[in-house]
Amino acid sequence: MRIGELAERAGTTARTLRYYESRGLLPARRAVNGYRTYDESDLRLLRQIRTLQDFGFDLEETRPFVECLRAGHPAGDSCPASLAVYRRKLAELDGLIDQLQSVRAQVGAQLAQAEAARADVMRATAPPPRCELTVPTAQDITEQDPMNEGERT
Repeated sequence: MRIGELAERAGTTARTLRYYESRGLLPARRAVNGYRTYDESDLRLLRQIRTLQDFGFDLEETRPFVECLRAGHPAGDSCPASLAVYRRKLAELDGLIDQLQSVRAQVGAQLAQAEAARADVMRATAPPPRCELTVPTAQDITEQDPMNEGERT
């Protein structure tokens, strides 16, 4: 297959494939007419690279997996070098998770502190609650009655 078909089947671009070729990850085979040619094994390499990149592996970290496939192994992660990359990536991810958990704890503490401070301000500045459902007393009625104006003098 030619580069355009491979790119389409792999869900990428011809430019990306040429870049992978320049980095030595994709073989550079040419037909008699000079066109690049690829086969199903190249598609398999590309799928391995794309899967690993989706997991956060950088392009160079995919190299041991590609080399494992090129050596004829059934899976890119069946070689010791690939397993070592997995171990390094897991250690890296564990470090990032620890860092994120620490940041999360700090942000949570800041939020709790800010909410407590806001509640203190609201209590200090809020007017006392007023109950609208009280029953007026006889004194309240007398004080509000305009007919009783003369009696209070």
